Amino acid sequence: MRPTALKLTAGILLICVTFSGLQAQDIKPINVVTTAVPFLRISPDARAGGMGDIGVATAPDASAGFWNIGKVAFNESKGGIAATYTPWLKDLVNDVYLASLAGYYKFNDNEALNLSLRYFSLGNIEFTDGSGQSWGAAKPREFGVDLGYSRRLSSRVGLGVALRYINSNLTGGGTTVSGVTYKVGSSVAGDIGFYYDGKNAAGNGWAFGATLTNLGGKISYTDNADMKDFIPANLGLGTAWTKSFNDQNKLTFGLDVNKLLVPTPPATDAQGNFPDPNAVANYRKKSVVGSWFSSFGDAPDGFSEEIREFQVSVGAEYWYNNQFALRAGYFWEDKTKGNRRYFTTGVGIKYNVFGLNFSYLLPSGSGVSRNPLSNTLRFSVLFDLDGGSNASTTSGDGK
Repeated sequence: MRPTALKLTAGILLICVTFSGLQAQDIKPINVVTTAVPFLRISPDARAGGMGDIGVATAPDASAGFWNIGKVAFNESKGGIAATYTPWLKDLVNDVYLASLAGYYKFNDNEALNLSLRYFSLGNIEFTDGSGQSWGAAKPREFGVDLGYSRRLSSRVGLGVALRYINSNLTGGGTTVSGVTYKVGSSVAGDIGFYYDGKNAAGNGWAFGATLTNLGGKISYTDNADMKDFIPANLGLGTAWTKSFNDQNKLTFGLDVNKLLVPTPPATDAQGNFPDPNAVANYRKKSVVGSWFSSFGDAPDGFSEEIREFQVSVGAEYWYNNQFALRAGYFWEDKTKGNRRYFTTGVGIKYNVFGLNFSYLLPSGSGVSRNPLSNTLRFSVLFDLDGGSNASTTSGDGK
C-alpha cells in the first residue's frame, strides 16, 4: 500500500474533497493541494477557533506561538499556560481528537520563550491491502513539539523564530505489506513570525502580522527516497483592528489570508489520468526550498488557479470588563481547493488566574452534503502566571 493511500485510509487529509460543492457540474477542475501531517494546520485553540480560525495579528495570549511566534513577547503577563481539547470530525467518527498544550515565559519586557505541543489521535483504524485483505489494526497518531523565541525590537515591532519536531505514526511502525515496510515518519521544521502593534495607549488601532510556518524537509513513511511527501509549509498574513469604547467594552475585527507553500499537484484529464506519464514523479522530485517559491506560479490552470489556493478567515471578538467575551467568524476556501466553508462562534470567561474559552463550528448542509466539520467543538483552559493582574491570558490584550 502506498503512503498516500495510507493517509487517505487514516483520514488525515482533513476531508478536503468531501464537501457538497465538489460536483461534476463544476466549471473549474478540482485540484486540491494536499500534504502530509495536515494536523499542523488545524486550529489548536478555542479562542481563534471561535473567530473563524484567525490568529496572525490578533492580540497575543498563551496560545500565540501557534499562530505567530513574533507576538509572544507582547503578552502583558509574565507567563501563561493554555490547554485545548478538540473532538475532530465529530459528525463522522467519535474517537479522533486534537489536544494541544502551550505556554510562554517572559525573561524581561522584551524577550519570551514559548513551548507548545500538538497531539493528534486518529482513533482505531483497520488497515487492508489493495485486495481488501486485512493486515491488522493500529492506532495512528501524530504530534509536533515546538520551542520558540520571541523578541520585541521596539515598543511596536516583534520578531520570533521557532523550531518544530514532527512525528507521524500512521501504521504502528515496522509493518510490512507486499514487500514494503512502513515506518514512522518524522521531520524538522521552523517558523518565522513578524508582528506590528499599532494600537495607541487607549488600545485603539491596527495590528499586523506575517508568518512563515512549517518550513522544513519532506516526510517519508518508507525507505523509498522517491516517495517522500511535503509538509504544510504556509504563508500567513493578518490584520486586526481594535476599538476600546471605554474601560468595560472593547471590540476587535480581524482578517487572515493563508497560502500553502506547497506545489500544486499535476492535473488529470476527464478520465482521471495524467496526460504526462512523468507528472507524478516530477512533482515528488521538486525540492523543498524551490517549491516554496514555485508554489506561487505552478498551478496547471495558471494565475486564476493560484488565486483560488488562498484561504480567507474573518472574525470578531467583543470583551466586556475583560471578563466575558463573545466571538464569531467565517472561514472560506475555494470549492476546487477543498471547499471548507463554515461559520464559527465562541465565548470566553476569565476570573482571576483562571480562564475558559469555548468555540463551536455551526452545522451546515444536510444528508450527503452535510459539512463533516459540523459540530466541531474546542475547549480551552488557561492560567495566568501573574496571578490575574491583567486580562492578557484570555483576552490577549493587557492595554
